[in-house]
Amino acid sequence: MKKVFVTGLGTISAIGNNVAESYRSLLAMRSGISAMQLLDSNLKSTLPVGEIKLTNTQLLQLLGISHSQRIYSRTALLAMIAAKEAFHHAQLHRRPLARTGMFGGTSVGGMDRGEEFYKDYLASPSLAKIDYAKVHDCGESTECVADMLGIQDFVTTISTACSSAANAIMQATKMIQLGLLDTAIAGGADAFSLFTLNGFNSLKILSDEFCQPFDSNRKGLNLGEGAGFIVLESEEIVEKNHKTPLAEITGYGNACDAFHQTASSADGQGAWLAMNAAIGQSGIAPEQIGYINMHGTATPNNDLSEGTAVKRIFTNGVPAFSSTKAYTGHTLAASGGIEAVFCTLALQHGVAFPNLNFQTPIEELGLVPATDVTSIPNLKHVLSNSFGFGGNNTSLVFSKC
Repeated sequence: MKKVFVTGLGTISAIGNNVAESYRSLLAMRSGISAMQLLDSNLKSTLPVGEIKLTNTQLLQLLGISHSQRIYSRTALLAMIAAKEAFHHAQLHRRPLARTGMFGGTSVGGMDRGEEFYKDYLASPSLAKIDYAKVHDCGESTECVADMLGIQDFVTTISTACSSAANAIMQATKMIQLGLLDTAIAGGADAFSLFTLNGFNSLKILSDEFCQPFDSNRKGLNLGEGAGFIVLESEEIVEKNHKTPLAEITGYGNACDAFHQTASSADGQGAWLAMNAAIGQSGIAPEQIGYINMHGTATPNNDLSEGTAVKRIFTNGVPAFSSTKAYTGHTLAASGGIEAVFCTLALQHGVAFPNLNFQTPIEELGLVPATDVTSIPNLKHVLSNSFGFGGNNTSLVFSKC
């Protein structure tokens, strides 16, 4: 099977507006979870979140856009910032694009603009801006990125809840392996909206304190917003352009256990299937995985289910693991893209990032995550988990080149 390499990284989240800022925050164990400031919600004073403290106008300034007739959703702006960074990091701007695809994952899409339209329409239908409704569609954010970067060969949007970005990366990898594309920008983005905040609150899985992944006393998740994209290139293109890749995607697995609309099964069957497939495809033994970036939402259900699945896979001992969602919050569809960036950084620097706020192991699991920045000599393989509602579970294996 053809090799697929990671050659560029880009991200924005509550812990940084780019990769360098994010990495410094990870090493400093500096969380981005804080009080809500920008989203006008009745829950503002009660629920901490991973909010990017930049207005849409400031995001446009980051992009170098001062005047535009086009209406952008916040999700699109975040996606454009992260994808542009990855695009330039891979130096794709230095050569003509050929057989290049754009794969964007999102669940919120332009919901923030849709909510503005709806609010205005209720007040006065004649004053409501129809252009706000037009960018509500999930695919609009991906199209904005493709237009900005000049990508025309293949553009698609994947919306599978919290596994969206991971599935976008998986699909892009497959198409390069099949020889259908040479290069791809893949990942995901999600911005805050009242719909998602209120929706998750109705499920009673949001915590009013800083989230504690894999802790016995975990109360629930903190929502976050952000974007993460990586550039993928075929082995032939990497060699032709004399590039030094950052990592290789050696395995991927997707499974849907269809256990419940929002809950994971007690035995973690869907997670087990996804991880087993990803590790199996990579051609390595479970013992060769040196670090796992867990889905780790800090909900009672997810962490117990995922931990159970991990123990089923790693019967000879669970490797270093952590959830980085205590840094960024759960960024929903973007999480697999942001964490793909983190996994590549982990491989490059030989470290496992800490699982913030951990105190007490879950009694049924007895697992203790990394609680400090942990050096892992000769780290060669990292597993990244992204699990979505409806049991859509995806795992990716990133390997050192």
